[in-house]
Amino acid sequence: MTSSDYWDAETAERYDESSAFMFAPEVLDPAVDVLADLAGDGPALELAIGTGRVAIPLTERGVPVSGIELSQPMVDQLHRKRADIPVVVGDMATSSVPGRFSLVYVVWNSIGNLRTQAEQVACFRNAARHLSPGGRFVVELWVPGIRRFTPGQAAVPFHVGRHHVGFDTYDLTTQQGTSHHYRRHPDGSVTYGASNFRYIWPAECDLMAQLAGMDLERRTADWQGSPFTNDSESHVSVWRKPA
Repeated sequence: MTSSDYWDAETAERYDESSAFMFAPEVLDPAVDVLADLAGDGPALELAIGTGRVAIPLTERGVPVSGIELSQPMVDQLHRKRADIPVVVGDMATSSVPGRFSLVYVVWNSIGNLRTQAEQVACFRNAARHLSPGGRFVVELWVPGIRRFTPGQAAVPFHVGRHHVGFDTYDLTTQQGTSHHYRRHPDGSVTYGASNFRYIWPAECDLMAQLAGMDLERRTADWQGSPFTNDSESHVSVWRKPA
């Protein structure tokens, strides 16, 4: 049994619309460029493939993509758009896909959906098992925003816009967190939704990779290759399985 939240049919149906900013070319294209370059001539495996935000354009670049996804409704949405992308329904820490891959990747903080350290370690090991020798595992992940906390503060905003306000609450003793979303709809109504996660520090990711037999190859602050510094709020990390 996995600790991850489950995306039901209602959530899956409105996922692309509610996450439209993630599909914007300036957000998506740099990620697809990097992943296509890392995959080279080999196939790729996406963990938490969702509705195919990254997998579909990567497939259109000529990279054969397979996926693992916990939510059948999310897979259904993906296959309505592109039926030829094979997906195994299951959790990304333990599920297996036939074959070996030059690239395994998990993007947009999705590895945090696994809410125990043991599951996250298992996910790194699962990625390594699926890699060909010399293959790479890529994780896009935010850096926990707890530096913003002052004593007694309960939450940190991560997005404030006209139609969406989001903030995170953290339990600093367990590394558990919840993302709270308030969305304003065209009719003026406001809805609330929440998702749970376990945050991971970059150095903790490196240890998980080491336990899985992979070495850090590079870490940047974003898909554009900006240097990762003390002030970076996210990272794109690449680990390599020894050849």
